[in-house]
Amino acid sequence: MLEIRWITGVVLAVCLLLTPYGDKTAAMDSPSNKAAIAYEATRKTATEKADLLTKAYGANSVQYAIIDHGSIIVSGQSGRNDEKGHIPLTKETMYGIGSTSKMFITVAVMQLVDQGKIDLDTPVVQYIPEFTMKDERYKQITPRMLLNHSSGLSGTSTTSIVLFEDNDTYSYDTLLKQLAGQTLKAEPGAYSVYCNDGFTLAQILIERVSGMDFTAYIHQSITVPLGMTHTKTPLDSPNTEKMAGLYYPAYAGQLPNQTFNLIGTGGIYSTAEDLVRFSKIFTGEAEEVLSVKSAAAMAQDEYKTSLWPDDADNSFEYGLGWDSVNLYPFNEYGLKALTKGGDTLLYHASLVVIPEHNMAAAVVSSGGHSTINQLLANEILLQALREKGTIAEFKPEKSYGAPVKADMPESVLQYSGVYGATGTTINVDIAEGGVMSISSEPWPDNPAQIYEYSADGTFRSADGSVMISFETEENGRTYVWLRRYASLPGLGQLAMSEYSAEKLQPQDLSTETQAAWMKRDGKKHYLLNEKYTSLVYLGLPRIQLNMSRQLPGYVLDKRITGPNTAVSELQIPGMNGRDLTDLTFITQDGVEYLNIGGSLFVNEGAVKPIYVGKKSIVTIPSSGYARWYTISDKDGGKTVKISLSSNASFAVYNAEGACIYFSVIGDQDQVELPAGGSIVFAGDAGTKFEISAR
Repeated sequence: MLEIRWITGVVLAVCLLLTPYGDKTAAMDSPSNKAAIAYEATRKTATEKADLLTKAYGANSVQYAIIDHGSIIVSGQSGRNDEKGHIPLTKETMYGIGSTSKMFITVAVMQLVDQGKIDLDTPVVQYIPEFTMKDERYKQITPRMLLNHSSGLSGTSTTSIVLFEDNDTYSYDTLLKQLAGQTLKAEPGAYSVYCNDGFTLAQILIERVSGMDFTAYIHQSITVPLGMTHTKTPLDSPNTEKMAGLYYPAYAGQLPNQTFNLIGTGGIYSTAEDLVRFSKIFTGEAEEVLSVKSAAAMAQDEYKTSLWPDDADNSFEYGLGWDSVNLYPFNEYGLKALTKGGDTLLYHASLVVIPEHNMAAAVVSSGGHSTINQLLANEILLQALREKGTIAEFKPEKSYGAPVKADMPESVLQYSGVYGATGTTINVDIAEGGVMSISSEPWPDNPAQIYEYSADGTFRSADGSVMISFETEENGRTYVWLRRYASLPGLGQLAMSEYSAEKLQPQDLSTETQAAWMKRDGKKHYLLNEKYTSLVYLGLPRIQLNMSRQLPGYVLDKRITGPNTAVSELQIPGMNGRDLTDLTFITQDGVEYLNIGGSLFVNEGAVKPIYVGKKSIVTIPSSGYARWYTISDKDGGKTVKISLSSNASFAVYNAEGACIYFSVIGDQDQVELPAGGSIVFAGDAGTKFEISAR
């Protein structure tokens, strides 16, 4: 399998309650006590459910706020902040808001539209002449396509973007160079599939057209006019003591602050109160910042192309910037709600806005997940709407109903096979009796999911929470169309409707190609070009390549095209066809390297055991690539002292691949080496590490 655990890690922690009832005394912009009394039920709901996030849903701390017609009516926080308990959580504690930052990009572009400096449908190359790609279709990409995820760009440039207290903008600075060597995965405008690089390119667009750096631009044009005094970027070098405490489940102790250095794509810091102040742009209460016309344009159904499932309750239906412009469950009440969520490795955020009622809720957290934050925002908004009398009662949760037994047509059997999504494959097995099982190749130990054929031609789970059918689109590709209602205790219900995977076709490989890939089958590859301050080292910065056993000629979703290449050719709208990367192998000086979207890995065959003597030295080569070593059984249990400069780091992993020490966040003078584990040294070219045995 192609396993990139350092991208998909989930942050969990045991949390202590510091403020059981939130910040009641400073909850409102208005001094009126009448508002506080009117929203007492909403305040109670927010407090209880925020506590639930810290107790049951993996959040270390949570901060929330609701705004109603320009006044913040409820605001509070729950959980633990710094490890020593010296810095309490307050409404001014800042959190990274991840991809919610994209709304600042979108607003900035639309401001320049208002000023007549940008036309949404004029090609980007007219504004950024040096923007070029290997695929000539790039000349068709427009600002609108960047903001509605339909540009056709592959996905995310990931090299050294998430760092510990390091605002190095390398990945942003080199984006145009990286794009120059890439092709598109789809015709520009054909369909919307989540794409971070599109928003990073939009940030470049803003800077080119405005003549200002993005951080300065948003302060001048957005945060200052709206009174958002606690909204910063890494380039502001914010006071880390004012940031929410960060923790990682597999590592003891508090972490340094995280910087996400694709700023407009995911790197802004803010508070829940500042985010709801930001929401006034979308409720027509901040026309001095953005015109009502442009705010309304952002909320249109941009996702509706020929390659999108039919309408159903959903949480992803793109506008300009927005994840959804018709969020469930608000559609059940006849309300149009907008949402944007954001997740980095350690911070999470969600903003939900109801424009026609001039209301919004924001939830930010350390640990947890943006989806959980969105559900909390939904719950407290619905409670406020009921308390106001806007809605009479809460709607019951929904289900697709249990399957209704019926004979399955033989033609349905054609949908059995292997389906791919980004970085994964699933096996769909439909039996003649109408029972369908879906299993995962990357996680073979996970039990298969079972669904039964129903009289309406769909397959359903026994409890009715999931409904699945198969669609062959105009492009000739066949998709699994999954609709789901997921209920989370205490937090309501999430609805999803998506093409979850695309059917893949097996292929024969030449003898030469088969032999080349079999040599790599099951082999580990270690990451070389990630900066020494990267959070990636907290996970396991390696991948393992396994050829598919279910689908000849593939490495998961990637079709093998030659002895040294494999490509991902998925065309899936929404989230499951995002961040497609090809595999390219190159050999230099007898050593094989793997390039995945700009990240460079070395084959495990080139990784030698570390020498542990009285004294040894490891030097970072002129390439700047990290140095990896395995730890032999004879050296396992030995204690070493490693001396290094400030522009370097090292990390140690046990035999199972868990990081047991990372020097950027640790202060140990000595480290015990685990048998069967590995160690990596990273730093600037020429950096030396002095290793002495103890």
